[in-house]
Amino acid sequence: MRLNELQNSQQHGCEAEWPTNCRLRMHLGLVIPKEGCRIRCGMVPGGKPTLAWEEGKVLIFDDSFEHEVWQDADSYRLIFIVDVWHPELTAQQRRTLPAI
Repeated sequence: MRLNELQNSQQHGCEAEWPTNCRLRMHLGLVIPKEGCRIRCGMVPGGKPTLAWEEGKVLIFDDSFEHEVWQDADSYRLIFIVDVWHPELTAQQRRTLPAI
């Protein structure tokens, strides 16, 4: 588990990427405004360029690909972030890597 992320209204998260693909990032929407919150992931299932969070639902993505977020809503967004090992890593590889 990593953290809760609270992003206030009218914010934009710059493009970012994690230096390795040993993990996948999961975002659980806790408090999500009806409109104005979205994320662009360089690699998402179905190839959609941007996705929207939904309360009670999880987005999973590989954050070693370029990604960015927009918070154009008038209220805050709260998500719970969990990092998990990439499923293609072997048990031996996970043992030799630092904790995520």
